Formats: sequence, structure tokens, C-alpha cells
Amino acid sequence: MSIVKDPGKDGGADLHLQNVSKRFTEFTAVDDLTLTIPAGSFFALLGPSGCGKTTTLRMVAGLEHPTEGSISIGGEDVTELPSHKRHVNTVFQSYALFPHMNILENVAFGLKQRKVKNAVELAKQGLELVELGHLASRKPVQLSGGQQQRVALARALVNRPAVLLLDEPLGALDMKLRRQMQVELKAIQTEVGLTFVHVTHDQEEAMTMADIVAVMNKGKVEQMGAPRELYELPKTAFVANFLGKSNLMKGRVQEQSGDLLGVDVAGSRLWVPASRTTTQGGDIVIGVRPEKMRIGHVGEFDIPAGFNSLTGTIIDASFTGVSTEYLVDIPGVGTFGTFTQNLGQDTGVPGDTVEMTWDPAFTFGLDGDDDPTAGIEAH
Repeated sequence: MSIVKDPGKDGGADLHLQNVSKRFTEFTAVDDLTLTIPAGSFFALLGPSGCGKTTTLRMVAGLEHPTEGSISIGGEDVTELPSHKRHVNTVFQSYALFPHMNILENVAFGLKQRKVKNAVELAKQGLELVELGHLASRKPVQLSGGQQQRVALARALVNRPAVLLLDEPLGALDMKLRRQMQVELKAIQTEVGLTFVHVTHDQEEAMTMADIVAVMNKGKVEQMGAPRELYELPKTAFVANFLGKSNLMKGRVQEQSGDLLGVDVAGSRLWVPASRTTTQGGDIVIGVRPEKMRIGHVGEFDIPAGFNSLTGTIIDASFTGVSTEYLVDIPGVGTFGTFTQNLGQDTGVPGDTVEMTWDPAFTFGLDGDDDPTAGIEAH
């Protein structure tokens, strides 16, 4: 696409942060962060408010200066460069469109400021890319929130940034429109091949769009990888709880059989693959995602040999349409949650005694000193 790619050049650029820290008086917003974002990838910085993700984005944009460390884009050190000399553009949650200009003029504005000769033609291409060419003559007030966000995106893309920064860009949209825009944003990124760095606190948004997700907590990256990898095999309780929901419980490794570790949890023997743990002996925190579990009345179904099983009492059942979420109190362990697809079955009501069972292959293990509640409050 000519609006975003120079002839003979890749569409995006590697972004590298080396030992970057940012302190505000006594508060450390970003703490010794080293990060490489591959060219052409859709990268998400995910975390709760105050974790340092927006500060990181602002340092890349040149709106904040690192207290320590360096930032390079495409191999060029930009740490000391002012924001207007960096090959980056930022799309914010607020669209910041000029109300007195029509849509085409808004998109062409930056190009005209830089005295680009074919500014209007490039702006038209930009609007076509986001499928808004037919609205070029309208004013921003005549557009929906989603359309205004697409205009803001087109305005950023036509400037041919090496890296496009997205700061909670869908936060002001309603849920249905936000999901639609998630799909569209990913499609645009794939088409233009630019490096997108997306800051969000919305786990679903990060997992839907990003190739790589970095989960941030207290100025550091807790874990980084493909969305499925982070979800299926979290390395810390914070990641397990912040990225979706997890049932976590403290136990102690008692035996090993092949790749399986036998863990004592409040008198029950549960199994976890050693290859899916961060520790192989002593105290351990083990976990399983709610949707990986099966729930039913005691004796209702045959539990396959070797499967994990716990018995408890239903304390709450929440119908959500597609599924029902059950909260089950397990003596000595705590409250577990599980989802059951609504197929017309009688799973139980509060007060019923039930069995919860799952394949050990879905269990993961974390360090024994990890706090099982970490990340829950951050949702």
C-alpha cells in the first residue's frame, strides 16, 4: 500500500527498549524494562491502571523522556529525539479530530503540514483503507464513534510511521462496536504490515488482536508471548488471574510418576505435568482454568482414571446465556469457579454437593510462594 510503505522498505520496524526506567519523584512507573517488538507485528502491552504501560508508550512516542535506558526504532537510537522527529504516530482514545474540517481535510492535515505534494490523494487512499471514502465530505460530528476512530487511524497511517502506537483506542466505544473494531484493526494491520503497539487493560482485546502480548505489572513485564501461550500456561499468579480467570490452590509436591507430579492439596491428591510447572518440588501453587473442568452431582458421571477430582458445595449459579457459571466451595481449598455450556442438563443449584473433575494435562504449576490472589483486584 503506497500510503504506508516506501518503495524497497519494509512496512514496519523493530522497536527496542533497553533497560528503560521512568521515575516520577519517588514513584517508579517503569522499572528496568528491556523489550524487543519485531517489525510488522501486532504487539499488545496489557495490564491494569498504573502498571506503566501508557508511560512506556509515551516514552516511545517521545512525549516522556526515560530516566534511564535507551529506545531505538529500526536500529536508530531515538532516545534523545523530539517526538516530531520520530517515525511514530499515536492514535489515542479521544479521536482529536478538527470539528471545523471535513473528514478528508482531517486526514490530509498532517501531510499538508509537512508539505507532501499529493497530500489529498494520499488522504483519499487512507480513507479507502478504512472503508470511509464515501464519507470524505462529512464533518466529524456527523460520524459515529467507530467511524471517527477509523478516521483517526487513517490520519495516522497516511503519515507512513515506522511504528503505530495505539493508546486504549477503543476504550470510548460500546461493547458491540469495540468487538467489530478489534476485527477491523487487526485486518488493517495485516494488510499494511506495520508494527502496531497497542496499550490496553482489556484482556479480550489484547488476545483478539495481538500476535504477542506482554502482561505488565508494577512497571515490569510479568510474562510475554503469544496469547494462547499466556492463557494456557501462565508463569505467575498475576498473569493467571489477570488474563481470564483461574482456580489456584496451594499444595505440596509429594511424588512423581513419569512427567506427572502428585500434589497434596488439603488432603486430596492432584496431578500436574512437571513440564507445565515453574517448580518441581516442595511448596507449589497449582491452577486450572474454569472452562477446563466438568461439574456434576456426585456419582453422576464416570471419572476417567488419572483425572483430578474435587468435591464441594455449590454456593452460587449465574446464568449467562451461553453458559452457567458455578461457584463451588471446596473444604480446605476455597471457592472454585467453573463454566458449563447450557445444553439443558441439571447441573445443580446452590446447596447441592458436586464433583469437579479435569484432565491433569490442563493443570499448571507456579512457585509455592506466589500469592494465589495476585491480579484479581486488578481486573
